Amino acid sequence: MAEGWKYALNSPIFAAIRPWIERLPPQRFPGLDDLNALATTAMRSGGGAHLRFVPPAPAGQRAEHYEIGIFETGEAPTRPDNWHDLFNALVWLAFPKTKSVINRHHREQILARHGEKTRGTARDVLTLFDEGGIIVACADPGLSALLRESRWKALFWETRDAARRSMRFHVFGHAIYEKALQPYKGVTAKALIVETDQALLSAPLAQQLAVLDARSAEHFSSVGALASTRSLPPLPILGVPGWEPANERGDYYDDVSQFRPARAAVE
Repeated sequence: MAEGWKYALNSPIFAAIRPWIERLPPQRFPGLDDLNALATTAMRSGGGAHLRFVPPAPAGQRAEHYEIGIFETGEAPTRPDNWHDLFNALVWLAFPKTKSVINRHHREQILARHGEKTRGTARDVLTLFDEGGIIVACADPGLSALLRESRWKALFWETRDAARRSMRFHVFGHAIYEKALQPYKGVTAKALIVETDQALLSAPLAQQLAVLDARSAEHFSSVGALASTRSLPPLPILGVPGWEPANERGDYYDDVSQFRPARAAVE
């Protein structure tokens, strides 16, 4: 555990949640009391209840009960000594507005589709982002276009300096954080691109996260955002400059098993 915890403190992949990681005890795995001590009044469920982390629900409880329980009570079941649940809690701390909107949508969809065997596209979109999302702040429309077109070498190598200057990558998905403890080249996130100005990218991290959280929550408040699982482009996270030592070489981006071209380009 100590080795993984140290990596979490140092890797740039964890930058968005590092302010809270640094306030947790370094000598042991954080417990519920540690996490709840960091909770703020801004953290509310989709139903407006104050968010707090509680022991896990009984084994066998359906996933629907998890989301509805959080909505109604604000109680987020969190397993002890569990990286996945720890990162989920840390994302609640970093992006409370977006997590609240996702929780509200889950509850609405569960009630609307009561009795149906499939959870539907909307919940698939929510889960994909909740587990595997990344918020990309970009002050250069040209770079945003390269990302949407999956032109990875052009984005991360040929315009590397511009990407470093005019883009910020903040992981949202707690499953991505868990995978990043031992990253491998297949880790891909769903990217929510937030067009912004250069001033925000130069602002303190807390200010960046607050603005991006509000913008992300606004995006997912729209029903149109939940229409397709392809609405958010994929992003291989180890291509982000500085997130993998090997990507300091241009030929790193020639590996199409990791940096896949856009679907249309393949067809």
